[in-house]
Amino acid sequence: MSESRQRTTPMGTLLGSLTLLLLWQGASMLLARPILPPPTVVVPLFLAALPGDLGLHLLASTARVLAAVFLAVITAAPLGLALGQLPKLDRIMGPLIAIIYPIPKIIFLPVIYVLLGITDFSKIILIAIIIFFQILVVVRDEAAGLRRELIVSVQSLGAGRRALFRYVYLPASIPAVLTALRVSVGTAVAVLFIAEQSLTSWGLGYYIVVETYQVLMYPEMYTGIMAMGLLGASLYGLIHAIETRYSKG
Repeated sequence: MSESRQRTTPMGTLLGSLTLLLLWQGASMLLARPILPPPTVVVPLFLAALPGDLGLHLLASTARVLAAVFLAVITAAPLGLALGQLPKLDRIMGPLIAIIYPIPKIIFLPVIYVLLGITDFSKIILIAIIIFFQILVVVRDEAAGLRRELIVSVQSLGAGRRALFRYVYLPASIPAVLTALRVSVGTAVAVLFIAEQSLTSWGLGYYIVVETYQVLMYPEMYTGIMAMGLLGASLYGLIHAIETRYSKG
């Protein structure tokens, strides 16, 4: 077992959470201001609010992220495989991807609002764009990096392009997709927070900024922050668990 996997054991997660709570408690005592309430206040409030409106905001945010992940995977993975298999197509698309890939995708939010309107779908599209390019680049590089001997050996058995896709490229792309998702999920949740701050009625970004921060409800604001952290950590943990299970299989 690698060092990175040892760091993600349940015991390690528990110890990390306890350490964070202790640091939070100490910072709250040192600051002694309402802007940073202690976890002894926020955690019970979080547990009490989760079955109510806070839980509904969390569900709204979760639905947007999951929809964006699904949309990104079903579009980016096939395109990445195609680019990895077809060098001529990659030479055409590669420069365009190289230009767009490093651009912070949040700057496209006004453009998306203008083109698609201010809807949940436009927020999902923005998050999907971020994940799309992560998956596209990783899957393309994985498909292009497959050993030529492996491909030739499968072709020698009479496999055509469809069989190569099914038995060679697709199995190789699944770990790449999971890695890209694990890397990009934090960025996706951060962009979700920004996109939900206005022009919506549900979502953790709206809850944190509009319903709590702007009316100085600081303990409630931290319950929203905890929920956003729970969303990001849960998605990361789920993807990591699937990745680990697949690698063992």
